[in-house]
Amino acid sequence: MHLTRFTDLGLRTLMLLASGESEDRRVTTRTIAKGANASEHHVAKAVSRLAELGMVYARRGRVGGLVLTEAGREASIGWLVRELEGDREVIECGGDSPCPLIAACRLRRVLADAKEAFYRELDRYTVTDLTAGTSLPIVLQLTGERNPQ
Repeated sequence: MHLTRFTDLGLRTLMLLASGESEDRRVTTRTIAKGANASEHHVAKAVSRLAELGMVYARRGRVGGLVLTEAGREASIGWLVRELEGDREVIECGGDSPCPLIAACRLRRVLADAKEAFYRELDRYTVTDLTAGTSLPIVLQLTGERNPQ
């Protein structure tokens, strides 16, 4: 299974925010974009979705930045991936050119079961689990920022 860049940026955003909190640093969309080697526009779209889900709070302006909410710290990674990815099939059997084997095919069910097993495994972890013991200075080194405050 391959996650989209959107989901990747959403998860990285949450992890960077959690790491930034441990260092009491302000994290911005620009910091995340530099650290993830992505455009600010793409990161802003992911941040917007995370804000809709209640995972982050975004403050605008000169002293603005992103803040991880308690829900963002405690949400399961599986739930986050489901919300960011949407409920898509692993393989597309229908559509404009449906598979001729669809009526008797067992592959679709096997892949659906595998997808659920993937999500169940991710459900065992939270952002807090993934960032325990990490720190933002490594990220700041990557982005070239010395002190974003």
